[in-house]
Amino acid sequence: MPAIDTTRLLMELRSLAAESQRAPAVGAAPGAPVAGAASDFGAVLKASIAEVNSLQQSASSLATAFEQGQPGIDITRVMVEAQKASLAFRAMSEVRNRLVSAYQDVMNMPI
Repeated sequence: MPAIDTTRLLMELRSLAAESQRAPAVGAAPGAPVAGAASDFGAVLKASIAEVNSLQQSASSLATAFEQGQPGIDITRVMVEAQKASLAFRAMSEVRNRLVSAYQDVMNMPI
């Protein structure tokens, strides 16, 4: 199993969190940040989990559509989406494992 670059992963999670907090207002340019949007760790983590879930649901629905023989859906696109979802899930699992490990380290520190 190849090692996951945690620095790159954290940068991607931060960029996903920043993208999730952007919402186009009426008459505003797409990608403009929402005024007053606070970014705490819980919100970033929640947005990342939602993004992973979205990727998995998208890959699943695309695979189902391919299996049903819907036109315009090719196996290459299905496989790419499935790999994206798999990679995102593995990355999220690695982040979770690192967080649990860090929590255990902090809890085992002497006072």
